[in-house]
Amino acid sequence: MKILKSFFIYNIFCLVLMGQMSVPAIDFLPEKYVCYQSIKPIIMDGKLDDESWKKAEWTSHFIDIEGIQKPFFDTKAKMLWDEQYFYFGFELEETHLWASLTQRDTTIYFDNDIEIFIDPDGDTHNYYELEVNALGTEWDLFLTKPYRDPHMWAINEWDIKGLITKVHLEGTLNDPRDIDKKWTVEVAIPWKVIESKPFPKDGDQWRVNFSRVHWDRDVVEDHYQKQDKPAYNWVWSPQGLIAMHYPEMWGFVQFSDNEIGGQKSNFTWDRIEDAKWALRQVYYAQRNYKGKNGVFTKNLPALNLDMDKPSGFLWPPEIEATSSQFTAKLKENKSNRIVLIKEDGKVWIEKKGRLKIPLF
Repeated sequence: MKILKSFFIYNIFCLVLMGQMSVPAIDFLPEKYVCYQSIKPIIMDGKLDDESWKKAEWTSHFIDIEGIQKPFFDTKAKMLWDEQYFYFGFELEETHLWASLTQRDTTIYFDNDIEIFIDPDGDTHNYYELEVNALGTEWDLFLTKPYRDPHMWAINEWDIKGLITKVHLEGTLNDPRDIDKKWTVEVAIPWKVIESKPFPKDGDQWRVNFSRVHWDRDVVEDHYQKQDKPAYNWVWSPQGLIAMHYPEMWGFVQFSDNEIGGQKSNFTWDRIEDAKWALRQVYYAQRNYKGKNGVFTKNLPALNLDMDKPSGFLWPPEIEATSSQFTAKLKENKSNRIVLIKEDGKVWIEKKGRLKIPLF
């Protein structure tokens, strides 16, 4: 199997530099969305004009990846589901529609594109990425870990079997003589590819994010030419740094059994996520401590952490460490849930008396 090495991915700003790991520069306030069941299967034509799409709410408008600047073009998304597919709909404002790449599984973000990231269990490992340009050319890949973590692989030849993508253009593609309006995209991902169960149950929450890559272009004679400068990166849930592969910063999607347009479901925040975020600060600090000192530490004060204590959990976290490995954990009061994180960033939940340290 061909393995896509990480060195040519555009958002590897997150890799360790001089032994130090970049840390998100914003508060932990991920976007949230309740995904309802479609009334009937979506007609996949890229137009987002089905009855279910009309009733579905848009996400918040995309923002610059660092969470600071408002983009000059609007981008937003919708989500639905049925027993066969997880549906995504996108609307991307664009005055000059442009795309050039036609080969599947090529580096689609070299064109303007829309990207989907999905981590079903929220452990930040073993997640999925899909990129689509205005020609409908696709790039799907499976990532065993984020690029920042050791021994990761991006598997380029992994395919979403049964994937459907459709693009609709309101304007003309690759014609600089006119002004275009937007492009819309529909994506249907089969559950059988990304979920071991038939489909999520009511109340399940997945980590999801979207990224839009936009390049400035010049008009040279009668065609577009991409400018030789970095692209813009606009996202649904801001990352706090120029790196998409920090899955802990992605948004939360909660699935509802209710049909779209029917009874509303409230998003339910689980305080376990606050505990995960607290342990994520330990992970960042441990990685940077090791970068400076060559070893991990079990001494919490040595990490110089300044963070909020998650409500409902015993404090401080327990840390076990060797020179090359560490595990940190928080125990929830009045329950048997324990949250753990280890040196490669994997975070998970165990029950008291049933602790099991995962290898991957």
